[in-house]
Amino acid sequence: MGLLNKKICLITGAGKGIGKKTAERFAQEGAVVYITDRSEREINAAAEKISKNYCAEVIPLVFDITDDLEAKKAIQRIKKESGRLDVLVNNAGIMRDNVIGMIGKQLMADVFDVNVFAVINMIQLANKLMSRQKSGSIINISSIVGLEGAAGQLVYAASKGAVASLTKAASKELSPNGIRVNAVAPGLINTGLLQAIGDTKIVDNLKNVRMGRLGEPMDVANVILFLASDLSAYVTGEIIGIDGEAQV
Repeated sequence: MGLLNKKICLITGAGKGIGKKTAERFAQEGAVVYITDRSEREINAAAEKISKNYCAEVIPLVFDITDDLEAKKAIQRIKKESGRLDVLVNNAGIMRDNVIGMIGKQLMADVFDVNVFAVINMIQLANKLMSRQKSGSIINISSIVGLEGAAGQLVYAASKGAVASLTKAASKELSPNGIRVNAVAPGLINTGLLQAIGDTKIVDNLKNVRMGRLGEPMDVANVILFLASDLSAYVTGEIIGIDGEAQV
């Protein structure tokens, strides 16, 4: 216990799923946790529950991650209230796609706005604080689909592949400032995002997972915790698969 004692952490898209479980683990390990979501109801409920369960300081921030001005205001608030930022988890993301021949520019723009452009912007904003303190850990959320591809998921795969690439580029640029940048690449994780594809497709995809089960949000949260903590002090530029050895 106490792996993140008094560390100031920011997790985007933390109203549910992997983001919420990560916030729980961070709070359990002694962090001060800022959590964001577009839904005021969901993020306030999550903050209240996590604070109560773990006697932790959990601060909700309501804004759209694609709004550059609101993102800047959030970082400025963290700086004003806490004076530093130790961990950024770029968890917010969307999964929208179509088969080749049916992909429109608006679909591409929507997915890349959230999954890629907002991530780059948050890294830039976090860097302003972390570079001054000469320390920090940034964890991005890629996907096994971004590394291996999947039929019918060209746009989503491209966006998550971009996350993997930008993670490696950012780690090379920021490591001299004491900032580590890593990513996790989840496989079939039991979240609302996965359930949206339907039970039949989930069962079919599960045949390719050697461990024979869906991953749980906590499986991902525990690896994110490792990357956020000093246990991974010499780890940067890595993309860690969390997929039960899936064969896409």
